Amino acid sequence: MNHFDYRDGELFAEDVPVRAIVEAVGTPVYIYASATLTRHFEVMREAAPPGALIAYSVKANGNLSVLRTLAALGAGADIVSEGELRRALAAGIPGQKIVFSGVGKTASELDAALSAQIYQFNVESEGELRLLSQVANGRGRTAPVALRVNPDIDAQTHAKITTGTAESKFGVAWADAERLYALAKDLPGIDACGVDIHIGSQITDLRPLDLAIEKAAGLVRTLRAQGHKITRLDVGGGLGVPYMLDEEPPPLPSAYAKILAGHTRDLDVHVILEPGRLIVANAGILVSRVTYIKEGGPRPFMILDAGMNDLLRPALYDAWHDIKAVRPDGELTAYDVVGPVCESADIFAKDRELPASKAGDLMAILTAGAYGAVQGSSYNARPLTPEVLVKGRQFSVVRRRPTFDEMMQLETWAEWLKPL
Repeated sequence: MNHFDYRDGELFAEDVPVRAIVEAVGTPVYIYASATLTRHFEVMREAAPPGALIAYSVKANGNLSVLRTLAALGAGADIVSEGELRRALAAGIPGQKIVFSGVGKTASELDAALSAQIYQFNVESEGELRLLSQVANGRGRTAPVALRVNPDIDAQTHAKITTGTAESKFGVAWADAERLYALAKDLPGIDACGVDIHIGSQITDLRPLDLAIEKAAGLVRTLRAQGHKITRLDVGGGLGVPYMLDEEPPPLPSAYAKILAGHTRDLDVHVILEPGRLIVANAGILVSRVTYIKEGGPRPFMILDAGMNDLLRPALYDAWHDIKAVRPDGELTAYDVVGPVCESADIFAKDRELPASKAGDLMAILTAGAYGAVQGSSYNARPLTPEVLVKGRQFSVVRRRPTFDEMMQLETWAEWLKPL
């Protein structure tokens, strides 16, 4: 579900014409719909087990206003860096609703998270476990820990967003789990109270999740039989969203919830979920202006003013994003839709049928709210894309476009050089 639709032949974001936002902000520009964020979070909350912590995955979209919108609804946060920790706290998400994942946590990051009194550390290696013990014990604190255990289950998604197989860098090997929980029990400053899994992203088949949660629940029972006090089960995120308007929709959160309930109903654990893409993907679009229609080759090129630095997913994952004209008019024509970045990978779509277009027309790249702006860069010295949040008839620029001077001010001259 999203809140971008046509009215009298014009694309709207909630009750605001997209063209009005472009006139105020320029292109390219990300536009997010508060109503979609709210609706998707509420659907997830309704499906989740009673009392579950829904820790929104900040890496999907870390804009402060997006985080504040979700915080007001009761969301927690799943973070993977100190920067994301600071963002979550600044947006009003309390430490007691924050879980810290990621394979490369540094001592300073662990210290910052301890200071924030976060709910849980999802520990991903023996080295991290020992370092966390050292940092926590040095501060006279006890760190609540769930070991992220790799269940060696293929999520049947894109190879670059699969995280639960034996070859993945994420988590500890299943065969090492019992030994590491025994180690954690003896380490000072560690309370190993949970089990954590996460097998991948954009999952559209629930069978791998079913198998992974079943294995995790079995591990909880095994650990308890060995004397460990396991009270939490973090099942990660990963539920997929529809990127193609005419594709079969992925399973609903309610279907996933039935599987989760079947494995946890008698387990007596606090369940933690880490949805990201599911909440924000369809809440965002990237709007771009056609710079040129370039003839030549098997199809004309539609050259946009947005590039792979603004939306990396097609170049990185060969990802599909539906594209719509903001004001569709004219017969359908097949285009290769590309950006201005000097890379052959700067392609949004090939052989895509779109209304016949000309320079100056506006195009909306859909389902761009997740892993869009957060992966943006200033490659080719292009400014980062501004972000706009809409609520009803209102819209606000929640990250402005930097000027070229501001971009250069981040750099300094080498001491042996002189400015021109």
